[in-house]
Amino acid sequence: MYAPAGVKTSKNFPIPDKMKAWVLGNPGELIYTDKTVPVPKKAEVLVRIDAIAICATDLDNIYHGPPALIEGGKPFNKNWTPGHEYMGTVVALGPGVDEYKIGQRISVEIHAGCGQCKRCREGMYTSCHNYGLNYGDVDKGHRANGFTTDGGFCEYQVNNINTLVAIPDDMSDEEGTLVVTAGTAMYGLTELGGLVAGESVVVTGPGPIGLMGVAVAKALGAQPVILTGTRDNRLAIGTALGADHVINIRKTPDVVAEVKKLNGGKGVDYVLECSAAPTGVNEALYMVNRGGKVCLAAFPHDQALVDVAHIVRNNIYIYGIRGEGKSATHRAEAFMRQKRFDATKIHTHTFALADLPEAIRYAKDRVDDAIKVVVKAKYEAAAKEAAE
Repeated sequence: MYAPAGVKTSKNFPIPDKMKAWVLGNPGELIYTDKTVPVPKKAEVLVRIDAIAICATDLDNIYHGPPALIEGGKPFNKNWTPGHEYMGTVVALGPGVDEYKIGQRISVEIHAGCGQCKRCREGMYTSCHNYGLNYGDVDKGHRANGFTTDGGFCEYQVNNINTLVAIPDDMSDEEGTLVVTAGTAMYGLTELGGLVAGESVVVTGPGPIGLMGVAVAKALGAQPVILTGTRDNRLAIGTALGADHVINIRKTPDVVAEVKKLNGGKGVDYVLECSAAPTGVNEALYMVNRGGKVCLAAFPHDQALVDVAHIVRNNIYIYGIRGEGKSATHRAEAFMRQKRFDATKIHTHTFALADLPEAIRYAKDRVDDAIKVVVKAKYEAAAKEAAE
């Protein structure tokens, strides 16, 4: 059994030497195999992964490669395991770790910076200059689970203690996977200034991050919160999460004019752009008032034309965010713990770990109106026990 030197374990949480894991072969090809259970080092713990949500960026990694960066290039055929939005249970402690206890339930954010580059020293660990330099024998201290190191589509994974967020026992596994999504929305609003109480906010794109953007903005006191999108069912979820107004852009000839109409005839204070639409950046710029702020939280696949003159003439500020930096996950989890919003409204489907390809099909093709699809390792055990 698993017993690495210097690592603290417990008989209450036996750990095998090998685990089941999905690895990426050719683009779009996932292979279910056995991997050695990783060993936590200083400032690290071993997490038993209880549930993991599928993110649109996982699909980019699996089918296209970037933004994953493994051994300096695309992640294909490198025995690499994707997946990053997971929660679980701490089952082993690396040398000197006493910040967390074995048996503690946690959610995991993606990035652990190297702690030594200029950006990390500024607290911007999601912009670590050693990004991508920590796979295989290289050890620069940086980790981005499911991007530059092995991720969570497996049974166990190592995590730096700086990436852990303790969650309460009454929070379900599925909700625990959504702390990262809510954390990304929180990070975007933090970069926009954070003090959005009484300020007007537009969220464009009712995907998981956009819907959590609505929930977080409303929890922070924004007024009004306007959500734009193309699917009425998702806009309805946005309303349930606190949106004061929703706009279906397919049914609205001029979405910018409609936003201004709903905001008393003027542009809004902030826009959180989560649609990644080709016209999304410019529409966001035209929605804000002079001196307003725009946060870009999506990954467009193509370059977009931007009205720079409009930005300059109107003193508009633009921010780009990567992940859920500046400990935003902790603030998002606090809102979820306090029941300030119900993140589970965006969870639609659950699959067993062994059924990951089918789960990915649901997420990729939006089968049965899938929004957030969750995969559970314990789900398999429960199904097996029920069958017996």
